[in-house]
Amino acid sequence: MALPGPIPETRHDWQTVKTLLPYLWAWKGRVVFALACLLLAKLTNVAVPLVFKDIIDTFTLPGANKMEQAVLLVPLGLLAAYGALRFSTVLFTELREIFFARVTQRAVRTITLQVFEHLHSLSLRFHLDRQTGGLTRDIERGTRSIGSLISYTLYSILPTLVEIALVLGILAYRYDRDFTLITVSILVLYVSFTIVVTNWRTHLRREVNELDTAANVRAVDSLINFETVKYFNNERWEHDRYDEQMQKWEAAQIRSQISLSWLNLGQSLIIAAGVTLMMWRAAVGVAAGNMTVGDIVLVNAFLIQLYMPLNHLGVLYREIRQSLTDIERMFGLLGKNREIQDAPDARPLFPAGPDGRGPCEIEFAQVGFAYESNRQILFDVDFKVGAGKTVAVVGHSGSGKSTLARLLFRFYDTTSGSVKINGSDLRALQQTSVRAAIGIVPQDTVLFNDTIFYNIQYGRPAAPREDVIAAAQAAHIHDFIERLPDGYQTRVGERGLKLSGGEKQRVAIARALLKNPPILIFDEATSALDSKTEKAIQAELEQAAVGRTTLIIAHRLSTVMNADEILVLDAGRIVERGAHRTLLERGGLYSQMWALQQQEHEVSV
Repeated sequence: MALPGPIPETRHDWQTVKTLLPYLWAWKGRVVFALACLLLAKLTNVAVPLVFKDIIDTFTLPGANKMEQAVLLVPLGLLAAYGALRFSTVLFTELREIFFARVTQRAVRTITLQVFEHLHSLSLRFHLDRQTGGLTRDIERGTRSIGSLISYTLYSILPTLVEIALVLGILAYRYDRDFTLITVSILVLYVSFTIVVTNWRTHLRREVNELDTAANVRAVDSLINFETVKYFNNERWEHDRYDEQMQKWEAAQIRSQISLSWLNLGQSLIIAAGVTLMMWRAAVGVAAGNMTVGDIVLVNAFLIQLYMPLNHLGVLYREIRQSLTDIERMFGLLGKNREIQDAPDARPLFPAGPDGRGPCEIEFAQVGFAYESNRQILFDVDFKVGAGKTVAVVGHSGSGKSTLARLLFRFYDTTSGSVKINGSDLRALQQTSVRAAIGIVPQDTVLFNDTIFYNIQYGRPAAPREDVIAAAQAAHIHDFIERLPDGYQTRVGERGLKLSGGEKQRVAIARALLKNPPILIFDEATSALDSKTEKAIQAELEQAAVGRTTLIIAHRLSTVMNADEILVLDAGRIVERGAHRTLLERGGLYSQMWALQQQEHEVSV
């Protein structure tokens, strides 16, 4: 099924419904059958009071003994029809549920997957600005509301409208027009009152949801930063901040509940007035001899059948409006602009596929970049990393080193200049093929809340166990894993917090080695390791870099001594370049950094 296009930022209820319909109409056969079952269920439901009226009338005929009349005059077929109609109502209702269940759940699944895929396609800028708690709550509400909206409309509102039409037709055909007039008047008054009051209450519900989302954001943010809360002994502070938001939510929820009670009282008053008027008119008809007792039973049954679902109309209307709002918020995520998109004619980096991968040459050509228009990060950065060569970028914190890796992954597009692989601008290549060719050991390693084996295998999900273990051995973490009670099945906890910084970094190294890409990026790859482990892994990293194009981003200069070329970045500009010894002899910024780090090392020893 073709997916709908991007969703505009400003939406209306009907736009939301139109966006949802294609997902349902993909199962048009089931939809048509479900609607047919709905119509048949209502026809049989309306027929039940008609048959019941005839049965009552046979028992109330004047003259002979009533029981004898019942035996003689009530056809067995009439009783059988009554039972069959009762069962048919349930049968068609359940058939509708059975056949439409797949439509609803498949629509929820398809839309949820589309939102999930779209979120992964958005830029790093969006994800750095997002609030995870609010985002997940919007998706959760949206997916739940799809099922709710379909349930309310198909199982409550639409059947009620069909039944109203059938009942009004029967009343107009069989009885005085007063019955139809009273019924229509009460329905119009009831629906108008419900819509007006519910619309007035909408802002209260919206306020409750906004405060609920805000409270959830605070809770999730606090729990994610559990260690920081403990470090600063701020449990009470977090409790008070969360309670402050919950107090606002509580007050809004109380206002919403009180308004709902007034709505229910008004609805009940209108219904009571309508039932009273109808029964009074029927009683007058019986007294005048124009109607039978069966007619009173019929009118009463119709009123009950109509007003029972209408009694929940306010709730249904409110929930439908709320469902539309929640779905709109989720569809709004699909409307978020993909800052980084493949060009229509984008081509893969390696046309022959992964098996055709060869050596890669990286070029930063006069690259300028700014995260914000008033905050320039890189200025005319120009260098090449030859195929199979190793280039290191060093500099003080904030000089723009890690930004180079983000541009190479095309998390952002350059402000000026271009980044190229094998002479091709990244903007002309498919993002997936570029990222498949790059392996990275990031400075801040975040792991999935799963097993160590899963986190290493994530570098190449189809890799056999032997390859995962080999990568762990190369990263000098295999022996540590084997000493754990659960070995490779040890769970690492949220964001890998059950492991130390060094252990997490070695898992990241193993993951990158398992991916076996032609391009490697080491972004402070050994910053969390002790000196002994760093030296051991440094040899493995240098071995892993053989035959691969490697970009090393480092603060510790001892890790880049053997690089083919070292670039010194300062305030977003390359101020020096050359081999290790050449830069030392030059006596510039690199030489000063080297001398300072040597002094720090001697002091620490």
